[in-house]
Amino acid sequence: MSSSTLKTWLDAARPKTLPLAVACILCGSAVAAQTATFSISLTLLALITALLLQILSNLANDYGDAVKGTDNEARLGPKRAIQQGLVTPHTMKKAMALNVCLIIGVGAALVLSAFDNATDIVSFMGLGILAILAAICYTVGNKPYGYQGLGDLSVLIFFGWLGVAGTYYLQAGTLDSVILLPATACGLLAVGVLNINNLRDIDNDSVCGKYTLVVRMGPKWGRAYHQVLLIAAFTCFALFALLEKSGITGWLFLLSLPLAIKHGRAVWLSKDGESLRPMMGDMVKVALLTNVLFAAGILLH
Repeated sequence: MSSSTLKTWLDAARPKTLPLAVACILCGSAVAAQTATFSISLTLLALITALLLQILSNLANDYGDAVKGTDNEARLGPKRAIQQGLVTPHTMKKAMALNVCLIIGVGAALVLSAFDNATDIVSFMGLGILAILAAICYTVGNKPYGYQGLGDLSVLIFFGWLGVAGTYYLQAGTLDSVILLPATACGLLAVGVLNINNLRDIDNDSVCGKYTLVVRMGPKWGRAYHQVLLIAAFTCFALFALLEKSGITGWLFLLSLPLAIKHGRAVWLSKDGESLRPMMGDMVKVALLTNVLFAAGILLH
C-alpha cells in the first residue's frame, strides 16, 4: 500500500472522531474497576471493537452521503474520500464489508472471553449485530435514520448506554442502575459532537433532504440544545459522584468545566456554519478530557 493510499484510508476513518469510542470504553471500565473485576484483556478487546464500529460508521457515512449528493461543494465539513474521487463507491463498500468481518471476529472473541452462559453470549451477539446495522444505516439505504432526525438518539444509545453500561457488564457480569448516570453523561457529550457537525452543515443538509434534529428545530434552538447537552452531561457525572460518595477525586471531571463553558459560549455566539468549523475539534476535546478525568477520579478513589 502506497503512502498516499494509506493516507486516504486513514482520512476516511476520520481519526479525530475516534476518541468518542475510547471515551465510552474507558468510562465503563473505570466504573467496573471499582468492583475489583477489571480485566485488561476484555478492555482491549472492547476498545478494538468500539473503534472498528466507529470506523465502520465513518466509512458508511462517506458512502451514504456521497451517493445521496449530500457531500457536495456547499458542505462545510472536511471533504471525504468518495467526494474527492480518491475512492470509488464500490471500493468503499468492499472496505465496509471487510470492516464488518473484523468487527464480527473481534466481537466474538470479546463475548466468548467475557461469558460462559448462552443467554449472555446470544444477547451480546445480538447487540453486536444491532450496532453494525446502526453504524451502516445511519446514512445508507432508502430511509437512513440519520436523515430522519434520529442520529442524536442513536449516538446516545451506542456511545452512552450500550457503550458504557455494556462495557461495565462485560467486566462485572452484572448491571447496577447507577451506571446509567455516567453512561448518559458520556453519551450526551458524544451527541454534542454530532450536534456541532449538524449545526455546521444545517443549510446544506436542509437543501439535500437530510432532516437532522438541528434542521428540524432550527439553528437558534440547536445552539440552545447544545448548552443543554453540556449541562446535562456534567449534572449526570455530579449525581454519580454524590450517590457513590466518591470523595474529592470523584470530582476531577470538573477540571474540564471551564473548557466546556468556553466552548458552549462560543457555540451560542457563533453566527453561521463557517464559524462553527473549528468547534468540532473543541467538542471532541471536551468529551474526551471530561471522560478521562472522570475515569481517573474513579480509579484514584
